[in-house]
Amino acid sequence: MKRTKPLITIIQIACILILFGNPTFAASSEMIFPDERWQEAEPETQGIDSDKLEAAVSYLKDNSGSDGVKELVIIRNGVMIWKGSNIDKKHGVWSLTKSFTSTVLGLLIDDGKATLDTRARDYVPAMAAVYPDVTLRHFTTMTSGYYAVGDEPRGTYRHGPSRTPFKPGGKPLFEPPGSHYAYWDSAMNQFANVLTRIADEPIEELFKRRIADPIGMDRSKWDWGDFGKVDGIVVNGGSGNNNKHMFISARELARFGHLFLNRGKWNGKQLISAEWVDMATRSQVPLSLSVGKFSAADGRGTYGFNWWINSIKPNGERKWPDAPVGAYSASGYNNNDMFIIPEWNMVIVRLGLDQNDVPIGDATYNTFLKKVGLARLQ
Repeated sequence: MKRTKPLITIIQIACILILFGNPTFAASSEMIFPDERWQEAEPETQGIDSDKLEAAVSYLKDNSGSDGVKELVIIRNGVMIWKGSNIDKKHGVWSLTKSFTSTVLGLLIDDGKATLDTRARDYVPAMAAVYPDVTLRHFTTMTSGYYAVGDEPRGTYRHGPSRTPFKPGGKPLFEPPGSHYAYWDSAMNQFANVLTRIADEPIEELFKRRIADPIGMDRSKWDWGDFGKVDGIVVNGGSGNNNKHMFISARELARFGHLFLNRGKWNGKQLISAEWVDMATRSQVPLSLSVGKFSAADGRGTYGFNWWINSIKPNGERKWPDAPVGAYSASGYNNNDMFIIPEWNMVIVRLGLDQNDVPIGDATYNTFLKKVGLARLQ
């Protein structure tokens, strides 16, 4: 015969649930912000099944190179529910740097110092002759057509490899600006130069003061590479190429992602406008554009303001079809990727230096995210 629980036990359990909520899910309704360190807890406390999450992580590990999931961090509701063995390793993240660069633009727009339609020539006169109509919007959406002296292809590196990106080339990739999409590193470096002139200080310093310090990023675990002084001010790399990228650990990068997950607000304080976060993380490149010569990627439909968006590609398919529609990422060479998934209150960071082993593409990340979604208990 099946035994029944004593009535007093049932009443006690009911009282506990009424007073404190279901302990398995209690934390999931509250967003937490880390102090000096992230709060860590078992996945179940945040509504995630441990075994299914491990299955997702194992899949990613099996489809990665030598770095596997050593630099993987999974945050839900502001709580670290999974971490790899090497999440404090600091290294360059290549084009993931671009999402930091556009964040500086957001700060300058918030301050009333610029708009998306601000022309680059007004701050870098060398742009006037060949690129008079290029705006900050064109730069941050990779639709500027900017081509620098020294941008001729170097082997397989064809998308803006110039070591002199601040010297405008005599002929654009395309004309007029805004008519094509071309993922171009020199354009992003010139973009950073323009932002530096608008800010009248290195963009690293602006980012540190307004974002990194308030969200508690450990200064010993991040550093923004630079080209040295250009016309009297240090110019940080806007693109991530030529070793001028953001150097950061997975643990600290997750803080940046958590800020965006919360639409620019950190523990009650709005550090960058929610309007900017919303604009930056939705599609800003029309499907109707053509792809420019030598472009390293096709961002039509899926590119925001230097963020990759889970929107519809030219072939009619979604970028990560089995992930929530609101997901977006900051991504760079060498399998450096950060996903923000608002529908799940989740930030996932996967860093590494193993592109030459196995490139992790959209298909792999889609399956990984699908498996993470299956781990949700709520």
